[in-house]
Amino acid sequence: MKNVLIILLSILVLGCSSDDDNSEVINIESSLIAKDNLYGNGAEGITKQNLIISNQTAWNDLIYKMNLANNTSDNFKETDIDFSKYIIIAVFDEIKGNGGHNLELNIISNSEKIMVNVTGLASQGNATTVITQPFHIVKIQNSDLPIIFK
Repeated sequence: MKNVLIILLSILVLGCSSDDDNSEVINIESSLIAKDNLYGNGAEGITKQNLIISNQTAWNDLIYKMNLANNTSDNFKETDIDFSKYIIIAVFDEIKGNGGHNLELNIISNSEKIMVNVTGLASQGNATTVITQPFHIVKIQNSDLPIIFK
């Protein structure tokens, strides 16, 4: 009876571990394209969302929208992306009633998926009363792994 109990406990403990616990988690290197705010009071038509952009057409469409109220892409570190090598992760927050907000991205991976942890940060102290919409855009190496936002 004691052996049966030990076997059952072993199966229970081993059965509860997930593949995520057994795979190595690594930081994904990303290159910053832009981290700023939209100032068009929603005129860009971009809602709070997480985007994975893997082709030139989608990238051109996003740049076009972002430039509707202001020439936001003028401040991008780069706009010419080789989509055979890279994909773009673009995160947009909701429209805010004051300034000083920004987004931070922490991108990690294991053998099964890429995880993008998004953190919204509010300003400390006095903030401007301008309407803003924080965004953060990076490029990472192309991968076949699914990308999950948290």
